[in-house]
Amino acid sequence: MNYKPFNIIVILLFLIGVLLVFFNFISFWILLVSVIVYLIFLLVISTNVQWNFFVKAYNTNPSITRKEIALTFDDGPVASTLEILDLLKKFDMKASFFCIGKNIQENPEIFQKIIEDGHMVGNHTFSHTRKMGFLSTHKIIEEINTCNKTAFEIGGVVLKTYRPPFGIINPKVKRALENTGHQVIGWNVRSYDAVLNSKRFILKRIIKNIKPGDIVLLHDNNYQTIEILEQLLLFLQTNNYVSVRVDNLFQIDAYS
Repeated sequence: MNYKPFNIIVILLFLIGVLLVFFNFISFWILLVSVIVYLIFLLVISTNVQWNFFVKAYNTNPSITRKEIALTFDDGPVASTLEILDLLKKFDMKASFFCIGKNIQENPEIFQKIIEDGHMVGNHTFSHTRKMGFLSTHKIIEEINTCNKTAFEIGGVVLKTYRPPFGIINPKVKRALENTGHQVIGWNVRSYDAVLNSKRFILKRIIKNIKPGDIVLLHDNNYQTIEILEQLLLFLQTNNYVSVRVDNLFQIDAYS
């Protein structure tokens, strides 16, 4: 969706509302509640990349008829990534890892091993700052480009895909991506492995409605994910599912 015309309409409606309040046609509280509702709306759409409000993201591929899904891992590479790689090799599955630039610097051998094992790597910014939603367009561009630079220096790959930290996509991120040219990879199955402690609940949440073309969001910096992954891979294998790289699921280029 084109945000600019939408935002202009909202601003015009707000100005009309101010005039209506001034001339006592509507209550001030009606205008205030409307503003609060709009701010909540902005918060929701900015933290749900799968809604495709600001940019088109690859969240699921409903055209897939084969039993193929894409397992994706955020926030590595870290020590636990090695155990995840061992499990993927054991079950002969491929995955996609959206890596933080500073973690690539700290664990270059693990980053290289992800690539050597035939998995896809993507951009997850350099610092994964919790201030992501408040960064300027210039700073977001810097975060993305620095991560790309680090990935190229260590892994020899020019990353073309981008997974937004915390799923945050807003007009500033949109402008940054127009500058860097990255393709956004979202998800449609969120495991919540980074915030929940019940491994049984997380696994059940993932496999409950699994279907061809799904993208599953996991985190390789969480040790409980390793136990969940082993059970998940066993489920996939038993039900004749295969995990493939995101770029293969959508037939897109992962690297420039």
